Amino acid sequence: MLPKLFAKLSLVGIFTTLISCASPPNSTSISTPETPEETPTATGVIVISDVSNNPAKKINRYQPMADYLAANLTEFEIGIGEVKVASDLPTIANWLKDGEVDLYFDSPYPAMLVSEQSAAEPILRRWKGGKADYYGIIFTMRDRNLDTLADLQGKTIAFDEASSTSGYMLPVALLVQNGLNPVEKNALSDNLSNNEVGYVFSDDDENTIQWVISGKVEAGAVDIGTFMEIPAESREQMAILGETDKVARHIVLVRPGMDPQMQQAIQRILIEMDRTPEGKAVLEKFEETAKFDDFPTDASLSKMRTLYEQVKNR
Repeated sequence: MLPKLFAKLSLVGIFTTLISCASPPNSTSISTPETPEETPTATGVIVISDVSNNPAKKINRYQPMADYLAANLTEFEIGIGEVKVASDLPTIANWLKDGEVDLYFDSPYPAMLVSEQSAAEPILRRWKGGKADYYGIIFTMRDRNLDTLADLQGKTIAFDEASSTSGYMLPVALLVQNGLNPVEKNALSDNLSNNEVGYVFSDDDENTIQWVISGKVEAGAVDIGTFMEIPAESREQMAILGETDKVARHIVLVRPGMDPQMQQAIQRILIEMDRTPEGKAVLEKFEETAKFDDFPTDASLSKMRTLYEQVKNR
């Protein structure tokens, strides 16, 4: 099932962008007591990655982290930090499996998918946006006369995209757990029977919110943080029909086959970043990350696997 889902998630084309911190130019000097011989510059590379349809924006946010890791991994002959951005999850999985990237950061559902396809291992939790965990909600407008999830029977709901944790997997699993029958529709005009909840993908949380407000769909699913960012005046006209389980905000995956000592060093560097002014400054640029910590990341991926199986086997 996972290979089929990966094929569905694949997009045409791969956005691959490499930006590296500049190495100082080669220079030659005569070794004298006054002019000591220069230490050779480390040329090893640490590569971090993510999926995005806006590579330039992602690189701007990720490059300081790549540079920071490179500057603190010199004992492993690392001196260059690079960022690679792909357009889909299968590409990230292949890069990890082939050793083209070292670290990948994402929410639990796509992290689970990538881990299954690449054998990459979860090592830490990332507090993205300052949050240790988060959950999804299904909401509607108060004037739609929908009071419970059961009222969505025969109605249409908007999800973000098929690889989203809070905008798809968590809410679709919530529907299944409540005895409903979510069925994907290619378009809002597709036929919808009374014994199913039709769902369409909006491709963006903002689209989901607007579709609910405008009445294109009866309900939508977003993460609680996004919902609370809706202006209070509009939010007061909405009702939450259901809340999903909480999961880790983000997971850090490391490529298979990495030197265990280097992996341990990376974990230590990331965990200690919030303890220094320099580290905090980099974390802030890294999509307002508060910190990294030890967390039962295996359990997070196992939970997503369980939810995925529930949806698949209904």
